[in-house]
Amino acid sequence: MRILLIEDDAMIGDGLKAGLGQLGFVVDWFRHGKDGLAALSSAPYDAVVLDLGLPGMDGMAVLAAWRRAGRSEPVLVLTARDALPERLKGLDAGADDYLVKPFALAEVAARLRALIRRRHGQSGPLFSHGGVSFDPVARRATLSGEPLELTARELSLLELLLASKGRVLPRELIEEKLYGWGQELDSNAVEVHVHHLRKKLGSAFIKTVRGVGYTLGES
Repeated sequence: MRILLIEDDAMIGDGLKAGLGQLGFVVDWFRHGKDGLAALSSAPYDAVVLDLGLPGMDGMAVLAAWRRAGRSEPVLVLTARDALPERLKGLDAGADDYLVKPFALAEVAARLRALIRRRHGQSGPLFSHGGVSFDPVARRATLSGEPLELTARELSLLELLLASKGRVLPRELIEEKLYGWGQELDSNAVEVHVHHLRKKLGSAFIKTVRGVGYTLGES
């Protein structure tokens, strides 16, 4: 899942980008409010981690501008402003969740997963289709109860397909979800990942919609 991170503190930003990356998220990090404001419309983000004390444009103003523009991406606010009126102000401005600094990486990841599940209408912690089950916390997939050996990219593609059940995902959208800014990818990278998943999950698990993209096959 692709995350937009807007945080001006270098230590916090670097730690979140690296830590969330190790947990399976693709993270794009911006340090200035105005850059972050523009970034949300530049890629298909699944959620946003937003600091409030940003240079150039306050995080609260960024959030308010997004909501006025009709942006519905879930936003997790990170801030040192721990007073109750400040928290209420952020939630009323359109934040979906709130964490006060200092915080634990594991809690940031857990809250992001919960926000993304709700956005996709997923109530339970596991994604499943047919005999395949995926645990986004453990980053582990099984087929008929047996563990699957999947690469990090294959796991991310499987998670994306399972979270988008019933939708056809264009190849370009899959690329944007799996790769962040500055990451190199081959022109046929998505096709290669799909091919490898089909070999491991069965040829009918992923259906090609010619001229459009990919979707889950019949369960």
